[in-house]
Amino acid sequence: MKLIERTDYLNRLIDLKGTPDIKIITGIRRCGKSQLMAAYIEHIRKTDDKANIISVDFMDLEFEELKEYHALHKYIKDRYDAEKNNYVFIDEVQMCDEFELAINSLYSSGKFDIYITGSNAFLLSADLATLFTGRYIELHVFPFSFKEYCKYYGIGTNSGSELQDAFDDYVIKGGLSGSYLYKTELDRTTYIREVYETIVNRDLIQKYKVTDVSVLGHLAEFLMDNVSNLTSPNKVSATLTSNSVPTNHLTIGKYIKYLCSAFVFYDVKRYDIKGKKYLATSEKYYLADSGIRYSVLGTRNMDYGRIYENIVCLELLRRGYELYVGKLYANEIDFVAIRGSEKIYVQVSDDITNPDTFKREYEPLLKIPDAYPKIIIARTKHDVYDHEGIKITDLASWLVN
Repeated sequence: MKLIERTDYLNRLIDLKGTPDIKIITGIRRCGKSQLMAAYIEHIRKTDDKANIISVDFMDLEFEELKEYHALHKYIKDRYDAEKNNYVFIDEVQMCDEFELAINSLYSSGKFDIYITGSNAFLLSADLATLFTGRYIELHVFPFSFKEYCKYYGIGTNSGSELQDAFDDYVIKGGLSGSYLYKTELDRTTYIREVYETIVNRDLIQKYKVTDVSVLGHLAEFLMDNVSNLTSPNKVSATLTSNSVPTNHLTIGKYIKYLCSAFVFYDVKRYDIKGKKYLATSEKYYLADSGIRYSVLGTRNMDYGRIYENIVCLELLRRGYELYVGKLYANEIDFVAIRGSEKIYVQVSDDITNPDTFKREYEPLLKIPDAYPKIIIARTKHDVYDHEGIKITDLASWLVN
């Protein structure tokens, strides 16, 4: 299997080396958490000649006897070396019953630099605060970005038509890089669909004891089919019920939280730009990877503008922005992106060559009464240009630069 260095994530782990917190690597299934951990272990071996690496991979039968927290705790403590820097790496930690008891005890000793990954059905962001109160840092890993996709396939980031063609392929293939190994579209989409079905039809049902299995499946497909559309539990439950899948808004609201906690979807709330307040009604939901949508739904209702918005959402999240859907009077701004003191207003579109379409995108931005940067990201296939202070940039180029 071809591997590339995921530099941003690796550098983040390097920056965290030696800090007292438990470092927890999260992300959707098959996004590359284990490979990232392996790359970081290799980095430590090369750069720290006093490293004592204690590694446990619960997918390996060699560690079968450690699937009980006392045994895991003893195994690691017995390998402590007072003369060295002691690093602990545990992959698929959830396979050890009550693993948090062993991890918290090791943490309390102050002797180990601890890193763990786990299946997101059992090591969810919502659970971390309970399991490791105030003791952890979460490093969230996404599927391959378009830039990483280009790196994998050796495509130059300034290669003109080759870059644009690659982006068209990426929209369909997505970023679950394990699928790149398959030579036919059928095998590739089958791989992605099986990853998705494992999360929805096994992990979440097992974790939350889901009883309305059919409702969960139809809900996931509804959200997939409506990425970047404002929606609410009431709207979804009404639609599913009218399509002979009886349910209610309470069940839908609960199941949406499950899907988001497992990183199948990301929710983005609304923000009133003029009133400077958050709005509780309708949110948008974005899928973890465009390849999942294509593999599950095919080209049904394929709205490329909304798919592009989904891809931009994920990229902004990768870059560390907190995202909101902007509301300004009757207008909507696709994203209000905030990172520390930085704020950017973003509109995403497919084709803005039509003057009316272009006007629809830039007019809401011009009405915003502050001086923060404003940008339209579209398939222009041209260099960056300016329109009344709004930066217009090509989508594929923005993703790689």
